[in-house]
Amino acid sequence: MRNILLKISYDGTDFCGWQTQNFADKGKPCRTVQQTVETALERLHKTKISIQGSGRTDSGVHAFAQAANFFSPVDSIPIENYPRALNCLLPDDVRIMDASIVSDDFSSRYSATSRIYRYFISSQTPSATSMRYVWNISHKPDIKVLNEMAQVLRGEMNCSTFASAGDQSVSMNRFIDDAHFFYEGETLVFQIEANAFLWKMVRSITGSLIHFERLGKDASFFREVAQSHDRKKAGPTAPAKGLFLYEVKFDGLRRHV
Repeated sequence: MRNILLKISYDGTDFCGWQTQNFADKGKPCRTVQQTVETALERLHKTKISIQGSGRTDSGVHAFAQAANFFSPVDSIPIENYPRALNCLLPDDVRIMDASIVSDDFSSRYSATSRIYRYFISSQTPSATSMRYVWNISHKPDIKVLNEMAQVLRGEMNCSTFASAGDQSVSMNRFIDDAHFFYEGETLVFQIEANAFLWKMVRSITGSLIHFERLGKDASFFREVAQSHDRKKAGPTAPAKGLFLYEVKFDGLRRHV
């Protein structure tokens, strides 16, 4: 029995998020990334396999590198063969990028020390091939102002201002290591790293920063909003399509807040 860690990339457009769901979405079966990968693993191993992800991405959210582990009852498959074997069984919008053997006590969820998300924004007309992966806004924001506001998001803080109404987390506190904007060509990128995130937290923060910058607000105003712990004072939630789970780290300082 081996504990195997997979690095998974997926286009979340046609998925109802990562986590397996036992109910239908508007009368249609919920297609999830977790269930899709488990089905491929079951076909490969000829037995039911359960996989644990580092976190739950929402419907429409993508991943460059989701981390997920499972226990394989088969020791005969060389670890380097897993990506090719699974990719032959998976649809094109899910790819296994890497596989490695980890210790028996390793957990993609509980061993992770931080998660990094990137959100992609364009003030120009995106190409047809990019439309599914960027938020197209009508103005070019001032990146200096955005980064001044983003600096408010540092250290341990109560993030309830940016939590969805349906979030059932026991604690609203999270430790944010970094939050900043930068450009990749003409695309504006917001990167945020934290020990964990509340439901729709990154999209709420991104939408709020873009909204308040457009209204001419500054870092002092954003600090008041963040410290209000009042969801009604946050800005609109950015759409799911621009958000990517970019990296999961396991070698940092472990913080449980």
